[in-house]
Amino acid sequence: MPRDHRPAKSVRVLLAEDQGMMRGALALLLGMEPDLEVVAQVGRGDTIVDAALTHRPDVALLDIELPGMSGLDAAAELREQAPDCRVLILTTFGRPGYLRRAMEAGAAGFLVKDGPVEDLAAAIRRVLTGETVIDPALAAAALSAGPNPLTARECDVLKASVDGATVSDIATKLHLSESTVRNYLSSAIGKTATRNRMEAMREARQQGWL
Repeated sequence: MPRDHRPAKSVRVLLAEDQGMMRGALALLLGMEPDLEVVAQVGRGDTIVDAALTHRPDVALLDIELPGMSGLDAAAELREQAPDCRVLILTTFGRPGYLRRAMEAGAAGFLVKDGPVEDLAAAIRRVLTGETVIDPALAAAALSAGPNPLTARECDVLKASVDGATVSDIATKLHLSESTVRNYLSSAIGKTATRNRMEAMREARQQGWL
């Protein structure tokens, strides 16, 4: 819609999505709403905060799995550096653990991408009134799944296990002893009821704990 036809005070939106086609389509569809204006688009998580400080959006729509920094980590930074910006997590992956982490990071909403754009536009308006907007099916799944059983250090060790990293590699990266790394890995494997650290990492990712 032409800018002249917008209300005097449009809702300013920042959009963070690493897939260019999806980002462009969302920006186009949201821009057709008479009261919404996409003022910034980014494809990396580590550019979200700078874009928010520059463009001062009212709402930030953040994907979770972004290069540079996850949308969940960016949400936590926005809470500290741009507290007036409300955050909506918009993701393909409706994992219960992600929802819990999003709420802990201060997000005002969590939606999956398969919904109609009208619902997304309505959610943007609702979070600006102070509401928390959560996909109902995901909320039910999160309640039934229970909390993340892994400690922060166990999560760190599993994250560092990617790409075939050895125990020595992980110990060096995290500034831990090799015996401590083995203990954390053993504990994580037990808590995820898996057979080895790679299976534990996959299970933790599937649950949204990492």
